[in-house]
Amino acid sequence: MSLTEARFHDLVDATQQALEDLFDESDLDLDLENSAGVLTIKFENGSQLIFSRQEPLRQLWLADKSGGFHFDFDEESKKWTCEKTEELLGEMLERIVWERAGEKLDFDEI
Repeated sequence: MSLTEARFHDLVDATQQALEDLFDESDLDLDLENSAGVLTIKFENGSQLIFSRQEPLRQLWLADKSGGFHFDFDEESKKWTCEKTEELLGEMLERIVWERAGEKLDFDEI
């Protein structure tokens, strides 16, 4: 079953807010910017993560220097899952943040 437009926007908004809160509460030196539904996280070393919503596809997209990843929301698990690798968004973010900033953050709730 496909997500409704309203549910999709609610899910992306909640996910982006949870990410902002998690990064704000961390000890990482980074800049956060949320503008027009695009969340950008800039690390001290210059690398960045960009989260954007793709409304027509009902996907959350993540851009990172390692590539672009498209996530679908799985209603059963209540988690965003990568379309190609089936990796959960939280798992991918744990790995990426460790690679970019050398810090382990807990993304279990994402």
